[in-house]
Order: sequence, then structure tokens, then C-alpha cells
Amino acid sequence: MLDLDAKQPLSGEPAARVLVAGANGFTGALAAKIVWDHPRLELVAATSRSDAGKRIDQLYPRYRVPVELTELDLDDADFLDGIDAAIVAYPHGAAAPTDAALRAAGIKVVDLSADFRLRDIDTYERWYGTHGAPDLFGKGVYGLTEVHREELRGADLVATPGCYPTATVLALAPLAEEGLVADVAVAAFQGTSGYGRSTDDVVHLSSMAENAFPYKTEGHRHRPEIEQELAGLGSAATVSFVPALIPIDQGELATCFAELTEPVGKDAAQALYRERYANEPFVRVLDGPPNLRALRDTNECHVYVTIDEHGRAMAFGAIDNIWKGAAGQGVQNLNLMLGLDETEGLR
Repeated sequence: MLDLDAKQPLSGEPAARVLVAGANGFTGALAAKIVWDHPRLELVAATSRSDAGKRIDQLYPRYRVPVELTELDLDDADFLDGIDAAIVAYPHGAAAPTDAALRAAGIKVVDLSADFRLRDIDTYERWYGTHGAPDLFGKGVYGLTEVHREELRGADLVATPGCYPTATVLALAPLAEEGLVADVAVAAFQGTSGYGRSTDDVVHLSSMAENAFPYKTEGHRHRPEIEQELAGLGSAATVSFVPALIPIDQGELATCFAELTEPVGKDAAQALYRERYANEPFVRVLDGPPNLRALRDTNECHVYVTIDEHGRAMAFGAIDNIWKGAAGQGVQNLNLMLGLDETEGLR
């Protein structure tokens, strides 16, 4: 539980008492930080198996969250009775059973894993293996806020999108909603935090310094998620997707090359984007290509669209992969689930 000397800067009575499970990883620790700073959410517990007994501000000093990590005991009814909502930052496959136990206790859940993002069980099992809570599969709301906002209001289980689908789908959504996207190729670049807290040599400094490389070129498991959402928007497009790591810690840029179903001029495309995102608090439509430094440590997505001389659309989506690509978007969704303004506690 919380350090008894810690005083969270709340504004009045909290709207919800929140657990962050898996708060030792990059996304979980950030989720705990956002909840700790949130004026209406009380962080009542932050858990971890491997780092139990340590404080978050020991693992992540810059977050300044003076909370001791404990182990999550799902059999402790008194503990669960003190929680209204949970953000679960567990790996794919491990999250689902925890989500199911929390939902059985009447707790609203924001899942940061992939366990409830896909709508087809066969597709899920192809990319992730056996599902850990099949009775709950298909019952979560896909948490791309700008697309599924009304479904998120009052939802009990939300599947926060992957970072790559967030940047890609937001980059393409205005075109997809008009049925204009026929075929897409995506080159996406991400900082090393997307690999998690790993000792894998692939993210070692000696490998990443002055370097960049693609990975999973024959198929990345975020591709079916992207295709699912584009189809849901009205463009059942085929997607080729190649991610690459670049030598920064946070940030992600998706560059999307889209064949269109009919000709669209640059001015018309840009007008479409400005209209679609005019009232979105966290999406900024730019007059030129985005850069990652401009949105680091924010919940924003920066998009830009143009049309090349061959008539293809080039759409760019940039995010901070652990903010809008994970923890920040998770809290944005939690705000909606609780009936709060979706921007509360975020920047």
C-alpha cells in the first residue's frame, strides 16, 4: 500500500480509488505517476512481483512518486473492496486472468496489454497464443478515444490500443472514415522504451548508439489491430507494416503511404483532417511533418497529411509511445469511464 508519509495532491474527494498493477515497468510506472498527479484519482496501491518492497521513486526518480510497490493479492477481498478502478500494465497473456478477477470484484479495468484489443479469437491466438480469460474475450471496448469515445463513457473494461496502431490509425482515420483508403504501407519508428525494461542486447546502448534497424519485418502483431480498426472506420484496407527502433528512449513516428480509392487533392485532404480533429483535445493537425521532441511527455498525437505526385496519400502520426501510446491514453479512457473530463490529469 501507500507510504504513510506520502500525501497525494488531490483536489477534494477523489472520484475513484485506483490500483496500478505492474507499476515497475515503463508504462505502469508512468500510469502511477499520472494517477498520483491527477486531481481526482486517488492512487491507493501500486503493485509488482519482481520489485515489491521498492519505491517507484527509487526505480524512476524523475516521476517523484513516493509509493512502495507491493504484491497484488487477488484473494484479499478487503483489499479489493477498497478499489474502484485498476490500470493493469502486465505483459500480453498475463493480463487477462488479472483483468477477469478484478472485473469479478466489480472493479473497472483499463488494460494496457493486447489481451482484449482484437475482436476475433482466432486472430488473437495466432499472434499471442491461448487467451487467459476466454469468457471475457470480446467484451472490452477498444480504447482509441478519438474513435470510440461514446462507447468508452461508462465502460467497465477497456483495451488500450498498441502504440503503433494509435499513431497509425489516427494518422489515417479521416481518410478511412470516408472510405478512401485502399492499401497502406507503414514505416514506423520507435524509441527503445517500446521494448520495455529489457536486458536484451537489441536495446543495449552499444547496439543502439548511432544506429537504427527494422524488426519483425515478416509480420508484426500490431498489423491485424491496425487492419481491424481501419475496417471498422469504413476502409477494409490491406496493411504492410514494418517497425524500426531508433536511438531515443521515448517517441514514435508512423509514416503511412496510402493508395486511395479515388483522387483527392492535397488541399481537400488537409481540410478533411482539420475538420475531423478540430475538437479533439489531444490531436494537433500540423502544417508540416511532425517531430518527436515537440510532444515528448505529453498525451498528444501530431498528424500531417499530404498527397504525392502519384496521387498517394502520405499521412504522418507522431506520439510519445508510453504516453498517448499507453499510460496517458489509458488515463484518458479512465476519465471517460468515470464520467470525468477526459483531459483531467493530462497534458
